[in-house]
Amino acid sequence: MNTWTATPPDRHPEASSTSAISDMIITDYWGTQVARGQGRRALSSYQAGENNPVSFTYGELDAVVTRMGAGLAALGVEKGSVVSCQLPNGWQMTALFLACARIGAVFNPLMPIFRERELRFMLGHARSHLLVVPKHFRGFDYASMAEGLRTDLPELRHVLVIGGDGHNSFEQQLLEREWEKDCDTQALFAERRPQADDILQLLFTSGTTGEPKGVLHTSRTLLSNIIPYAERLGLGHEDIIFMASPMAHQTGFLYGLMMPIYLGAAAVLQDVWDARTAIRITAAERPTFTMASTPFLADLIELAPDNGDALMSLRFFVSAGAPIPESLVEKAGHSINAKIISAWGMTETGASTMTRPQDDPERAIYSDGVVLPLMDVRVVDDAGLALPAGSEGHLQVRGASLFVGYLKRPDLYGVDAQGWFSTGDLARMDAQGYIRITGRTKDVVIRGGENIPVVEVENLLYKHPAISAAALVGCPDERLGERVCAYVTLHDGYTELSLDDAVTFLLEHSLSRNYLPEYLEVLPALPRTPSGKIQKFKLHERAANIRIDPVKRR
Repeated sequence: MNTWTATPPDRHPEASSTSAISDMIITDYWGTQVARGQGRRALSSYQAGENNPVSFTYGELDAVVTRMGAGLAALGVEKGSVVSCQLPNGWQMTALFLACARIGAVFNPLMPIFRERELRFMLGHARSHLLVVPKHFRGFDYASMAEGLRTDLPELRHVLVIGGDGHNSFEQQLLEREWEKDCDTQALFAERRPQADDILQLLFTSGTTGEPKGVLHTSRTLLSNIIPYAERLGLGHEDIIFMASPMAHQTGFLYGLMMPIYLGAAAVLQDVWDARTAIRITAAERPTFTMASTPFLADLIELAPDNGDALMSLRFFVSAGAPIPESLVEKAGHSINAKIISAWGMTETGASTMTRPQDDPERAIYSDGVVLPLMDVRVVDDAGLALPAGSEGHLQVRGASLFVGYLKRPDLYGVDAQGWFSTGDLARMDAQGYIRITGRTKDVVIRGGENIPVVEVENLLYKHPAISAAALVGCPDERLGERVCAYVTLHDGYTELSLDDAVTFLLEHSLSRNYLPEYLEVLPALPRTPSGKIQKFKLHERAANIRIDPVKRR
C-alpha cells in the first residue's frame, strides 16, 4: 500500500505508458545544467518595490542549494518529510525546492493568500516538519501568523522567516552557516536521492469548489508533463521564461520553476502581479515565453499599444483557466508578436491539452487544444461510454502526468481500472481531437429541465464592449428549478450595465431566448483563485438567496 495515499501502488496499470520518460529526476537535470556552464544565468527574481532583480548563475544557485540541503538535513528534515513554504515567486522558492529534492523531502508550496484556518488544516494534514514564510508580504505579518499556529501543530518543528531575526531567521539558519563543511554533502545527497516514482510535490488545490485536496506528484509525473509541453512549443535553453503566475500554483510551479531547470533556460520571476511592472520587466529581460490565466493576458494587451516593443520578444503566451475572448485574440494580433496558445489542465495533471503553434488563431478562441503526448483524453456519457465527436459529455484523462493520489483521501481518487480520471469538467471533442471545455459538472444550470450552455453564453457576454469578465450560475426557482444569473465586471470607462442591455446584446447575437440571463449584477471584481480561475462556488453562495419574479425580469 502507498503510505501517502492509502491506495494500491498499481492503481491504473492500463494508463498511457510512462516508459517514454526515463528514471531521471529533477536534480539530475539540475546537475546537467550546472555541468553545462556554471556561469550561465539561472534566474532573476523581481521583488515589488525594488528596481533591480536578484540574479543567480547556475553555479551560484547550486552552491546555495547545496548549503540549504545540508542545513535542512541538520535541522532534522528526513527523506519523506514534508517541507512547506508560503512564499511569493522568488529565488528562495526555487532554491528551497531543489534543496528538498536533493535530500528526498516532499515540497509543499502554499498560496500566500491562505490564513490561519486553511494553514492549520493543510499543515496538520501534511504533518509538515518545517515551514518557511516571509516576515511581511503585501502588508501582512506572516511571521506572527505562523508562530501563532505552532501550538496547534506539534509536528511542526521549525518555522523559518525570510528577513527574520534570531533563531528562526531563514538566512541565519540556512544561508549564513557553512553547513556543507559539516558533512559530506555528496554522500548525503546520494543516500537521500529519491527515485522517479517517490513523492516529490504536495500541492493543495486552490479551490473552485471550496474543498482543498492534497494532490501528490512524483518527479516522473511532473516531468511527463513538462517534457512534451516544452517539445510542443519548441522551447530550448536559449529561451527566457517569464513567470508572474504564483509558483505555489501548478502553472507557476511547472512552467516557471521546473521547466527552466529541465531546459537549462533562464527564469525571470515577478512576485506580485502588476501589469505595468510586468511591462517594465519584459522590456528589460526580453522573455520569449510566459503562461498565465486570461486576465493576465488581458491586462498586458490593454497596455501594449502604449509601450512600444516591450512585449515584442514574447514568442508564446499560453493562456489557461478561462476561455480566451475573440476580441482579446484580435487585439493581441495587432499589438504583440506572441502566438496565443490555449490550454486546459488541472493541478492533478498539469496542462493536458494545448493548441499547436502552427494552428490558426481561431483554434485558441474556440478550443482548449489537443492532448499532449503521453496523455489520453476522452468525452463520455453518464454511463462512462465514449461519445461521438461533437457531443457534450464528461471529460476524462489518463496517462503519464496523472497525479498518484490525494493525501490520505483514497475515497476521492476517482481513477478507474483502465486509468481514466474524471476531471469534473464538461467538454466536447471535435473530429481532429481538439477539446472545448463547456462547463463544470457542478456548474450546470438546468432551467425547466433544459441544460443552459453556460460557457457559450459567457463567451457571448465577453464580446460586449462594456464587459471585462462574466460568469453564469443558477439561482433557485420553485417552478423551473433554476433561473440564470449573470455576474459581470466592467471595463474602465463603463460604470453601469443593465439586464436589458445585456439581453438586447445577446439577442442581437442570435442567442436562444431560453438561454437568456434573468438576473444581472455588476461586481467590482469576480471571486477568483490566485491563478485567475473564477470561483463559481462563491457566486453560487451569492445567488442562493436570489428570487426572480415569475413575470418580471430583474
